[in-house]
Amino acid sequence: MDIKDFHRLFSYDGWANREVLAALHERPNPRALQLAAHILAAQTLWLERLRQQPQSTPVWPSPNRQECEAQAQKLSGLWRDYLTETGDAGLERNILYKNTVGESWSSRVADVLMHVIMHSAYHRGQIATAMRSAGTTPAYTDFIHSIRQGFVE
Repeated sequence: MDIKDFHRLFSYDGWANREVLAALHERPNPRALQLAAHILAAQTLWLERLRQQPQSTPVWPSPNRQECEAQAQKLSGLWRDYLTETGDAGLERNILYKNTVGESWSSRVADVLMHVIMHSAYHRGQIATAMRSAGTTPAYTDFIHSIRQGFVE
């Protein structure tokens, strides 16, 4: 994968997160909102690790839909900027970081980026399950749907 592919995936991810939050605005669900807040907090955490910055938010923050909406919008721009700065050459770079239990690790930037995308998709699946269990319809956030509808190029 190259940086262009990651730009595309993060564009999709930002769109999917905003779709989830729009669905939660119309059909509130506490568990789904908790998971959405976690997705955004984890993305913030990983971006901070990539930039070698201290952790600014708990990985499981108190959910607040308005704050999540603002954070989702902000993160889309921050990821776009990070990917542009990183370029193809930066994908092979290794970063050193500590996980949330204090263990030290080293990972390739490309692997971290793929983890962020997959982690978000995993939890959006949990959000869909929580909403269906409550008798409501979740956001339709399939990648192919975003492509077919022109939400992501």
